[in-house]
Amino acid sequence: MVNSRTPLIAGNWKMNGLLGDGRARAEDLAKRMQGAANPGFEMLLCPPATLIAGTAAAIEGSGLLLGGQDCHFNSGGAHTGDISAAMLADFGCSHVIVGHSERRADHGEGDDLVRAKATAAIEAGLIAIICAGETEAQRDAGKTNDVVAAQVRGSVPDGADGSQMVIAYEPVWAIGTGRTPTEAEVQDVHAMIRATLAEVTNDATAQSCRILYGGSVKPDNAAGLLALADVDGGLVGGASLAAADFWAIAAAIG
Repeated sequence: MVNSRTPLIAGNWKMNGLLGDGRARAEDLAKRMQGAANPGFEMLLCPPATLIAGTAAAIEGSGLLLGGQDCHFNSGGAHTGDISAAMLADFGCSHVIVGHSERRADHGEGDDLVRAKATAAIEAGLIAIICAGETEAQRDAGKTNDVVAAQVRGSVPDGADGSQMVIAYEPVWAIGTGRTPTEAEVQDVHAMIRATLAEVTNDATAQSCRILYGGSVKPDNAAGLLALADVDGGLVGGASLAAADFWAIAAAIG
């Protein structure tokens, strides 16, 4: 990876894990991180809300980062079942995922709501991981670039810079399926995202903002994906649930 952007390997545990296995996974990764002299990457764990406190305790002092999987766009109020960005920050989180395809599909979240959540995250001092990606039908129709660019334009908050946000490209059809685009296809989309960021922000922000790939990242395909010029890490789902596999993905960074 020939750039000054520090790779970020983020694990999205989704709705998986109870207290015991969540803590064991976090402790395993904490030991691995503490034993790495110069890891050359940042590693982020995004457990379900029920495991945030336990994960925070398990990784304290290890150098691992902690994040949430979603946040509300308001800082507080009558929003039963929701969590604010300020609450995540209070737990010790540094990041939060917004606009994941599963939130967009399962909860009908559109770009305006994703932008509002990203804005709230930044205002609370968190780094917003803003997700964008196309469905299989959209890809087959040749609309990948149009769909992803529109999501980036609609979801990035005004005035946000590369220190406040990360973009995650997640082709919806590849998540959890074992299928991935070719490396050339991934690079093309990431380069397009960076060009789109330059249009909606500025060149400096586009060059400093990390763009993660998320779509069936595994130990056996990580090295090729992470070596691409505009891929600055991964948003890892299923493979992040096994500490050894997740660490192997991070260790694949050249």
